[in-house]
Amino acid sequence: MSVVDRGAACLLGGALGDALGAPVQYLGWADIQRDHGPEGVLEPPRPALVTDDTQLTLFTADGYLRAWVRGRNTGEWEPVEEVWHSYRRWLVTQQIAGPEEGATGLLGNERLYASRSPGLTCLRALAADEPPTPEAPHNESSGCNGVTRTAPAGFAPTADIAYDLGCRFAALTHGGTGGWVSGGAFALLIHLLAVRGRPLREAVDQVIGRVLRDDPYTANALNRAVLFAEEHRAMGFDSVRVDRLGSGWTGPEALAIAVHTVLVHAKGSEFVDALRAAVNHSGGSDATAALTGNILGAMHGTAALPRDWLAGLELVDVLAELGADLGRSVVGLDFDYARYE
Repeated sequence: MSVVDRGAACLLGGALGDALGAPVQYLGWADIQRDHGPEGVLEPPRPALVTDDTQLTLFTADGYLRAWVRGRNTGEWEPVEEVWHSYRRWLVTQQIAGPEEGATGLLGNERLYASRSPGLTCLRALAADEPPTPEAPHNESSGCNGVTRTAPAGFAPTADIAYDLGCRFAALTHGGTGGWVSGGAFALLIHLLAVRGRPLREAVDQVIGRVLRDDPYTANALNRAVLFAEEHRAMGFDSVRVDRLGSGWTGPEALAIAVHTVLVHAKGSEFVDALRAAVNHSGGSDATAALTGNILGAMHGTAALPRDWLAGLELVDVLAELGADLGRSVVGLDFDYARYE
């Protein structure tokens, strides 16, 4: 399995989780059971529509690849600035009905002009004149919409760069420490799994060690995710109890729930089980399931993704294309550079 395949699977898996959780993202567990039966949501609707989390992940990937191509052509490397401009392009899609004449790239794709109830924190942050940074934040939000779009940063050249870019991409909208540190932690985890091929537990431990320097709260949330997974195996529990890690509305909680779920359902053959466990709880179901899908895709590649779910997934072609190009960029394979110029 190649890094290119893992790149495509990372974005596709995240979108599948996002689409699975989208219909129930604001419902409590009792309401989910009332609407979907005692086991909760078992498969995405058809068509499987994504939320703003997946839209912004695509714009993160597009911005990063534009920075990569520009760096290759000119030697100028400004990924945070490029991603900021990319997010501002996404903001355009939320304000008008469809592409303007001559629009190219993601802005030329009318499917991305769907408004999927984006968070006010993102909308307000992206309306600012200057991009915020971890050192100079515009707000104190630690909401989960920062971490849910940083997977593309995992395809940066090194682990250190992946972590730094994940932090800075999340900080463009979320200024609370947990809001941007969780973005860096997630990007580092994706890098270690997809690019370096590290075993899952080793990768999670490395992430916890790195995050501890910047935010002990996020590190502790991830540590609890590991301990609960060990307890789950030792006790032989029937179901995954993600609610013990919180509701997933904040970046650290959403990431901890995803990590816990993947530790319990770590095999490629358990992709569907993992997403169902990540989505069926009271809280940010789309975010927790999206992160879970990103991680499993990064680990196992496209072979782990359920074909019947992919068949109904919105934007599947765009997700596969940008994800594969992320993989190509980090291993030095050629791709259509003109798409990002």
